[in-house]
This record gives sequence, C-alpha cells and structure tokens, in this order.
Amino acid sequence: MTLSGGEPLLHPELDEIVSAIRRRGMIATLITNGYLLTADRIRRLNHAGLDHLQISIDNVQPDDVSKKSLKVLDRKLQNLATYAEFDVTLNVVVGSGVRCPDDALVIAQRAKALGFSATVGLIHDGDGQLLSLDGEQRAVLDAVARMGGSPFDFANYNRFQRNLSEGRPNAWHCRAGARYLYVCEDGLVHWCSQQRGRPGTPLERYAREDLEREYSTTKACAPFCTVGCVHRVAQLDELRERPFDTLTAWFAPTSGGATGTMPAAVRVLSWMFVTGPRRDWFRSAAQRMFGVK
Repeated sequence: MTLSGGEPLLHPELDEIVSAIRRRGMIATLITNGYLLTADRIRRLNHAGLDHLQISIDNVQPDDVSKKSLKVLDRKLQNLATYAEFDVTLNVVVGSGVRCPDDALVIAQRAKALGFSATVGLIHDGDGQLLSLDGEQRAVLDAVARMGGSPFDFANYNRFQRNLSEGRPNAWHCRAGARYLYVCEDGLVHWCSQQRGRPGTPLERYAREDLEREYSTTKACAPFCTVGCVHRVAQLDELRERPFDTLTAWFAPTSGGATGTMPAAVRVLSWMFVTGPRRDWFRSAAQRMFGVK
C-alpha cells in the first residue's frame, strides 16, 4: 500500500496509518517530496514500521518548472542515509520539461553513492500518455536504466520503457482496477492517478465483481501508458501465466545492442521452478517452507 499526495508527510495521522498497514501484514510505502524529512521525522517513520520511501527529483538545480532539485533536497537525502531503517529509492525523470537531460544521470549517481536505489520514469501528459523523447533523452534513459538495482528494474525497462522511448506502443494487458487500485482523496477507486473517474466507485462499495470486471477490461490508454507501477503489476501476472517466455523477453538484447544476459540467480531459480526436471519437487518444497496450502 503506497501513500502519496499531495504531500503525505503533512497528514497529522500518517504514523498511525503506516502502523495500521503493517499490522495487517501489508507493505507500507510512502511517496514524498522530501522537504519535511528531518532526523526526528525519519525516526518516527522507522518506529511506525515504514518499509519503503520514494522521492522523485526532477533536476540538479531548481528552475521555473520544478523546485524538487538535488540542490534543495541533498541535505534531506543525507538525513535518510544516516537515519532511515527503510529502503529508499530516488526516482528521476526524462522527457520534455526537463531542461538538462543529463541531470537524471547525476541524480541517479548520487542515489547510488548514498546507498539508495535509482529508478527512471518517463514524463507523461495529463492522461498518463507518452511525450516523445529525442536522441539525447533516450541515451540518458538507457544509462540510468542500466544502473537499476535489481533484475526487475532491468525487466521493466526492457519490457516497457525501451519501446516508449522510441515512440513505439506496448502490447500488454493493463490490470489497473484489479491488481492495482488508485484511491483518491475522496475515497473513490480509479484505474490510476491519470484516469480518474474510471470507474470512480467508492472504495467501500468496490466488490469482487468490480475487480473481476476491471481485470478483464481492455484499456485504450494502455499502449502508450507510462505509469510504471501498473506496468510492474502486469509483469507479475505475465510471470505467473508464462514464466519461461516472460523471463526470456525480460532479458532480451536492448535496442542499443547491449546483451540482456539473464542473471545467474534468475537462471538457477528458473531451472529449479520452471524448466528443470524436478521443478514439481522444488515447488512443493517451497510451498511447505512458506506454509502455502
């Protein structure tokens, strides 16, 4: 469960909300602009049990488009590096409106230096649709994507962002409204933050039939969608349904000629649970280990 805004650190009961999420066995994530991250505030988030925090930084120096700059926030990032007991990700953006494309690479490098993860997002319009990139912007996107902290980061780039950066649509089935729910400040469920009013149902009335309907609904906005969190959820469904084909596609060579080598750990797990002759035994053993019936 991800808490966003507005600015969630302004909410007077944020710590209690995070604690309630954790008591119910869910992962608690916070998206913030970082301005209020004092040492004391970070300690309170530790105590509440926060699992993960994300800050999106738009540029190195503040400008007329955005004040969320590395210069303004670097002291807050140092506070996080010193005090945070939760994972931290810096998200950088590439696309029109960013005056210096290389800023994304500088910010991602700073994230790595502080021990944080770095992700990259594509700037979209008001409907969550792609705004085209030029060659310089695509090169920066490629460079930051290669810095990703996990195979899943690489897979997300290879499956979605690479096509989008080159102006090509993606063929996928969006599960927003089912696997992924966006609940706005009025308590209404939407596909995502960019598609409000679809369906726009109050959360307390959102039922199993709503989940099943939206799971199967084809979204016209999907081919050029840039909403990364919805992409990631869809990839999990693809992995469940077609594990070997999905893994192969994730680590296909990139358009820039880079080899998409499947990491050794992924190859071993694939052999154990997907392709190996004793995969049924490994699956049963894992189910027993994790108490899955």
